[in-house]
Amino acid sequence: GGGAQISAVMGPCAGGAVYSPAMTDFIFMVDTTSYMFITGPDVIKAVTHESVSKEELGGASTHASRSGVSHFTAPDDRACLAQLRELLGYLPSNNTEDPPRKACTDPADRESLALDTLVPVESNRPYDIRDVIAAVVDHGEFLEVQANYAMNIVCAFARIDGRPVGVVANQPMHLGGAIDSPASVKAARFVQICDAYDIPLLLLCDTPGLMVGPEAEKTGLVRHSGRLLSAIANATTPMMTVVLRKAYGLGYYVMGSQPLEPAVLLAWPSAE
Repeated sequence: GGGAQISAVMGPCAGGAVYSPAMTDFIFMVDTTSYMFITGPDVIKAVTHESVSKEELGGASTHASRSGVSHFTAPDDRACLAQLRELLGYLPSNNTEDPPRKACTDPADRESLALDTLVPVESNRPYDIRDVIAAVVDHGEFLEVQANYAMNIVCAFARIDGRPVGVVANQPMHLGGAIDSPASVKAARFVQICDAYDIPLLLLCDTPGLMVGPEAEKTGLVRHSGRLLSAIANATTPMMTVVLRKAYGLGYYVMGSQPLEPAVLLAWPSAE
């Protein structure tokens, strides 16, 4: 007990069997060979007279980009197992142990001149937050979780000075970095997992706020953004917040704002 639970769905998984992977911390799927669904195409055809393929119903791409059920997608079984080993390299074998530290040849005090120009001064100009993450972490290497789901927020495992960290960052390339319900759920779950295994959190904030409008409210934004706020407020693992460019309204509040008492709160020169 106390270790991370990981499922590799490398073939068909249907009916009650889907609950076995569904309750684990991380789910891996393989393109074209993995399927997960409660009821298969034949049952759906008989009950609703609707025709749907296994891939569209519960294939790897569906669960990676639309449902958010899976966390990692691989092109084949060998790549899937390689991804699994990479993930395990960031996690302790038990929640009572420290996260595994690796030997590092990338100095923790290294300066990155690229950071001077990566973040545009113009508040509405998009850029890829993953470039900032790569410039900050060891050797520019990180493992993104749910990379194709709720792409307006990035969650990733990385290392700084050889020590694992969990990165949560707004992505200005998608929805301008605004936080909606899927992003809130994705980030809250990631924060809770990092907290469970005592992995420090690095929050990179560049958001115009929460999504606005009737459609956003109908998705349960009140509840889901509240879940993200609760996850960060209740986390006991060390947390650093960096405001890169803009931190407005409740978007700032749920991204490790000063009232939530992060261990360190830093502001980029262009921060608002």
